[in-house]
Amino acid sequence: MVIFVKKDKEKKPKKEKPPKPKYNMWQNSWYMIKLAWSIKEKKVPLLCLAVTVLAVASNLVNLYISPAILGALERKASLTELLLTILLFVGGVMLLSALTAYVNQNTMFGRITVRCELLAQINDKACHTSYSNLDDQRFSMLFSKSLNSISGNQQATEAIWNTLTSLWTNLIGFIIYLFLLSRIPILLLCVILATTLLQYFANRRVNGYAYRHRDEQAKPSRETTYLNSITLDWTAAKDIRIFGLRPWIEELYQKGVDTLLAFSKKQNTVQLIAHAVNLVTAFLRNGIAYAYLIYMVVSGGLSVAEFLLLFTAVQGFTSWVSGILDTFNTLYTQSLEISTVREYLDYSEPFTFDSGVPLSPESETNYELKLENVSFRYPGAEIDTLTNINLTLHPGEKLAVVGLNGAGKTTLIKLMCGFYDPTEGRVLLNGIDIRTYNRADYYSMFSAVFQNFSLLAATIAVNIAQNDREINMDRVKACADKAGLLNKIEILPDGFNTYLNREVYDNAIMLSGGETQRLMLARALYKDAPFVILDEPTAALDPIAESEMYQKYNEMTKGKSSVYISHRLASTRFCDRIIYIENSVIREEGTHEELIRRSGRYAELFAVQSQYYQEGDKHHEESAS
Repeated sequence: MVIFVKKDKEKKPKKEKPPKPKYNMWQNSWYMIKLAWSIKEKKVPLLCLAVTVLAVASNLVNLYISPAILGALERKASLTELLLTILLFVGGVMLLSALTAYVNQNTMFGRITVRCELLAQINDKACHTSYSNLDDQRFSMLFSKSLNSISGNQQATEAIWNTLTSLWTNLIGFIIYLFLLSRIPILLLCVILATTLLQYFANRRVNGYAYRHRDEQAKPSRETTYLNSITLDWTAAKDIRIFGLRPWIEELYQKGVDTLLAFSKKQNTVQLIAHAVNLVTAFLRNGIAYAYLIYMVVSGGLSVAEFLLLFTAVQGFTSWVSGILDTFNTLYTQSLEISTVREYLDYSEPFTFDSGVPLSPESETNYELKLENVSFRYPGAEIDTLTNINLTLHPGEKLAVVGLNGAGKTTLIKLMCGFYDPTEGRVLLNGIDIRTYNRADYYSMFSAVFQNFSLLAATIAVNIAQNDREINMDRVKACADKAGLLNKIEILPDGFNTYLNREVYDNAIMLSGGETQRLMLARALYKDAPFVILDEPTAALDPIAESEMYQKYNEMTKGKSSVYISHRLASTRFCDRIIYIENSVIREEGTHEELIRRSGRYAELFAVQSQYYQEGDKHHEESAS
């Protein structure tokens, strides 16, 4: 007997609906008006109203000029009356044109100011946002799109004023023309409105296409932007050449460009369909309206002047209706961009800043930092990077954090510094959860040097003080002296006023690796914070140079609580306590001697590294002989 088993059809995963904008176009329009008002640029919306009034007035003058002249001819007016009529209308047109040109010329400056205010707010958000937001993909996407929305005069944050002006103009014109066309049957007006509404919804669907598929476009856009930046990055030039990366980078870049072109083709196809709908509806609307007016003339229901007035008014009326709906489409599209800007500016902050408890380092206070049952998992990750960590950094203690790459050492440092909040557990400063403090104040408790430290495009003095105002030069020199960099700086022509970063300053200098490390030490000494954090800043140095540099830090930071991270175990032997992290937990803890006697994982790794260094020295001696 054969048994047939019916297989269930595989269910296709449901397509996620595109995210709806948080704010609608009316809210965004009112937001822009309030913004202009709040920054003392009230003239921006007022000038929009002025342009609206002038545009409607100009249209009415042009509407009546031909019928008025034709009417004068029909009633056989005198030459003087005819000339006065012509001069009156021509003068009105010239005056309105001059006023319109003058007002339009003066609208630009305030609009740029409003856009620049948004740029300032976007940059301020980027500079002050919680550090954890920088790892949030949605935050990065909103930031990128927000910058694009304020990048020029034609972008939404400035172009919206033209759109609002056009909308007000079309609405007022629509109302006036509706009154003028009161002689036209209501059925004809309904036909006009119905066809233009069909156009509106078709165009709205097209204009919303890019927003609904913005994630599809964002990924290849980010990739091509990144690859382009890599090719312009001088620091990557050696790797690109030595490893022959150019064909690979070009291939990836071309794939991104092809994806963007494919998206553009889809968008153009949708637009083409909408244009076809517009063409058909416009033909029906205008054909019916004109046929009715011609019938009225033939039947004697209209004079020549009235026919001309109504004929022009019908055409103008359809333009007003189309203008209203087209403007709504444009406003809707621009609103999507402004909504993106507002969503970015409103992005939630997980940390407490100004509303938190103020905090400032006090030299007389002994500070203790404690991690209590701390676990941390990165967004989207399936497992914890750190699990149930209990660790106390005592006042004045030197703590070393060691472990293999990826063990979670840097994540631990970021939790201690307050760059992340634990997924579970608490970080306590003298027994108080750091989440209660102003996070910016909490950062003042740390002097830190990370693996990827920053050198500002500024003078050496500014790089040490990390400030370009109220620099204590005596303190800068003392810190540079302690770090062993004073002699190098003093022989430079401009001394402490010497610039770093040749990408900005032609006369800038380049420091060697060791000199840069000493500059970082001087920077840490200048801040003089209660906690000193070193997250493998010397990884690029050889083991002996790293050990010497760590000893230098140890000597210069006596009395302070310090945390040293290194994958070279010999570099941290001087520390009061060493913790070894493995598989997201603290596996071993103690002094160097204690951990060696324990013969655990720390001792095994130390033995392997020691043997490697000894073999290296032996080979070096043999080659020298």
